[in-house]
Amino acid sequence: MGKTDKDSKDQLFGRAKKALETAKKLTTKDRKKLKSSTFCGPGRSFPVPDCKHVAVAKTYLSRAKFSASTKKKIAGCINRKAKQLGCGVSKKAKASFIELSYEQKQLYSSDVFSETKRLVEESISNPGMDLDFDLVAIDDLE
Repeated sequence: MGKTDKDSKDQLFGRAKKALETAKKLTTKDRKKLKSSTFCGPGRSFPVPDCKHVAVAKTYLSRAKFSASTKKKIAGCINRKAKQLGCGVSKKAKASFIELSYEQKQLYSSDVFSETKRLVEESISNPGMDLDFDLVAIDDLE
């Protein structure tokens, strides 16, 4: 593995760790307190209370399991919220399909990602549940 590959892998893990830390801050209890207008997706999905969550929503939109027309509506909502919140808009949210890199595929097929996804899905089913992420496990992937 060359230095560039290692750098991009380190950057990818760094972004994933930062996203998990950001996601950790919005507990189920906090999420319930948000107004319905704070969400861009159906079923109170894609919360965008601040610029960090706008960036997270943009990242996860391409992997959402919604129809193309629903994704376009969500993307439009995310972009409007970004403008309203005064977020620096470097990229607009798009509903298009994005091919994942080899490193991204490795990350998304990892145990850490699977466990995080399971916890989030479980928290949606159990509104009073607090999420407990073990960020140390990400270091094990490197």
